[in-house]
Amino acid sequence: MSEVESFFKSAFSVDNVIFGFDGGDLKVLLIQRGAAPFKGKWALPGDLVYPNENLETAAERVLEQLTGLRGVYLEQVKAFGAVNRHPLGRVITIAYYSLIKISDYTVTPASFAQSARWHSMSEVGELAFDHNEILDTCLAQLQTKVRNAPVGFELLPPKFTLTELQQLYEAILVTKLDKRNFRKKILTMGLLLDLNELQENVAHRPARLYQFDKEKYERFVAEGFSFGL
Repeated sequence: MSEVESFFKSAFSVDNVIFGFDGGDLKVLLIQRGAAPFKGKWALPGDLVYPNENLETAAERVLEQLTGLRGVYLEQVKAFGAVNRHPLGRVITIAYYSLIKISDYTVTPASFAQSARWHSMSEVGELAFDHNEILDTCLAQLQTKVRNAPVGFELLPPKFTLTELQQLYEAILVTKLDKRNFRKKILTMGLLLDLNELQENVAHRPARLYQFDKEKYERFVAEGFSFGL
């Protein structure tokens, strides 16, 4: 084998970090591997890329094959290429991530995914391969995004309280936020519409209901903003 030919002996894979929000907790979708290497270990939904397949198509295919999820918008984060990251040979993986509303999707494990389920971020243990590093990197990317673009339009009910919106941000940022400071900043942005309605059928004092101003939300998505929390 010539020196040049040796450069064509690496494999590529894709790994998907699918974050999910269930109304109060940030979770990640993991599969339990039913095949070697790392059989029985929890891992991100990932697999090798076919020789005739582009990366985006591979990410969508692998996610559907292993978890049954379709139509999920996947954003590429970065490549992970440590020489010994895969025990069977040189495999460079490209990580993708997404944030979805858990109740909108049904998880159906298949292929070598022995099972698939949502794990709270606080309960994720040691994963296969270098998947803990990939997960941490994608979480940091998500946390940066919520500070520079609106998040929540698809994750919250059509009508929501400021407490529910704050819980979403706290779940993503993994920190408690000052209630007064958060509300002041979010209301000053003009991103929300006060519906002049109160919650119904709640055991506590009913809170005011809001919804996103769709026009401003889409503008913030396109232009971004700086939301220091």
